[in-house]
Amino acid sequence: MKRTIITTLLVLAPVTSFAAEAVVPEKAALCTACHGEAGAKPIAPTYPVLAGQYGDYLAQALHEYKAGTRKNAVMGAQAAMLSDDEIKALADYFSLQDGPLYTPSVGDAAAK
Repeated sequence: MKRTIITTLLVLAPVTSFAAEAVVPEKAALCTACHGEAGAKPIAPTYPVLAGQYGDYLAQALHEYKAGTRKNAVMGAQAAMLSDDEIKALADYFSLQDGPLYTPSVGDAAAK
């Protein structure tokens, strides 16, 4: 029984990850409307750069907008439509984009 459960989890884990990743381009397009291509060039100076920002920070900010503890009407409405998996996927996506905040790590350099 344990073997069946473990096998099932191992088989389904990549599917869950893929499902979250597949959502990123569609959801990221909503973000880039204001934050610019890849989140690197916002359309207004008061909008933050997302590209290269820490993923944990981006996820925390989105969760706070969603909960209403961080106030911004536009961001609150956008975050309200996101699941926890989508928030994580978007935060991971934007944290890896080249931009003024992005600093490649040793692991990133080795992967290229």
